[in-house]
Amino acid sequence: QVQLRESGPSLVKPSQTLSLTCTISGFSLSDYAVAWVRQAPGKAPEWVGGISTGGRTNYNPTLESRLSITKDNAKSQISLTVSSVTPEDTATYLCLRLACYDHEGYRCFGYDLNWGVDAWGQGLLVSVSS
Repeated sequence: QVQLRESGPSLVKPSQTLSLTCTISGFSLSDYAVAWVRQAPGKAPEWVGGISTGGRTNYNPTLESRLSITKDNAKSQISLTVSSVTPEDTATYLCLRLACYDHEGYRCFGYDLNWGVDAWGQGLLVSVSS
């Protein structure tokens, strides 16, 4: 059974670093790219970034300077860090499995969320507030 589970803090103070983890089961990170998206209250989902089977990353250019996405294949975990958070980073963060098997996964990356998502987590609501 394919599962993705997001974990991390539900409340972060402005200027701090947000660290989230996506733990997966039922598939291998060597076979599938994984992405993070977020959805602020009342807004459309926003691509955050992704990491390919080969470990290449792709970030939303508007967030890139504050982002890092890494993975640990042995632990079946993908980590997202967002530095210098502001209240605008308040959102539900979700990790997604991308239905691609190519080594780098780039054909699955993009800002239109209509490409090849075949599994996702429940999401984690993170609030940025003092």
